[in-house]
Amino acid sequence: MPLQGRRALVTGAAGGFGREIALGLAGAGAHVILHGRREAQLTAVLREIGEAQGIAQIAAFDLADAEAARDALARLGRVDILVNNAGHRDRRAMAELDREAVRRMLEINLVAPFDLARVLAPGMDAGGRIVNVTSIAGQIARSGDAAYTMAKGGLDAMTRALAAELGPRGITVNAVAPGYFATEANAAMVADPAVAEHLARRTSLGRWGRPEEIVGPVVFLASDAASYVTGQVIGVDGGYLAHF
Repeated sequence: MPLQGRRALVTGAAGGFGREIALGLAGAGAHVILHGRREAQLTAVLREIGEAQGIAQIAAFDLADAEAARDALARLGRVDILVNNAGHRDRRAMAELDREAVRRMLEINLVAPFDLARVLAPGMDAGGRIVNVTSIAGQIARSGDAAYTMAKGGLDAMTRALAAELGPRGITVNAVAPGYFATEANAAMVADPAVAEHLARRTSLGRWGRPEEIVGPVVFLASDAASYVTGQVIGVDGGYLAHF
């Protein structure tokens, strides 16, 4: 139980990566704080953790509401591990995105993770961990996804910047960059034979990632096993970034 006695906040924990990460951290012994906008959406994950003899609680607030977020964080007490998982996607061409749409993308994917780190890091002891869930879109781009690529590229840069700033206090800051994963949000793409054919050619492992395969890298980065790893963006992509 490498995370026994540690308190971990996972944003966007109701489903997808957030649910898998929360279950994984709880299974490793952490007391997990489940974040989402609505408490009702988190009760199933809370129940799953409890049935597995894990420890969890719910913290419902909107990341886009800075004041509400700070009030909620003030009530949480100590947080040793912050996993910035919550995100927002808006797949549209540049010409279709107005300023408000771009602002929302940046607010949720970049500004909110920065604000959470800014508020929580002062309360972390040496050994504190921040793990950002970014994307391979932070390193490579495609047409029709400009705002998301911008936001995730910023999150990659933020990971390095905070690692430099918080390193002297013994706090590490890293990120995982998922590739193509068969999450609920990607259900339509998973059902598309053309995408499966693309992944068979384009990834070293030749397949979609399973949502639970994100857990190992996050638990590693949150644990003492990664005590000398900081400022890194680790691709969890079946070899997509390495393969051509």
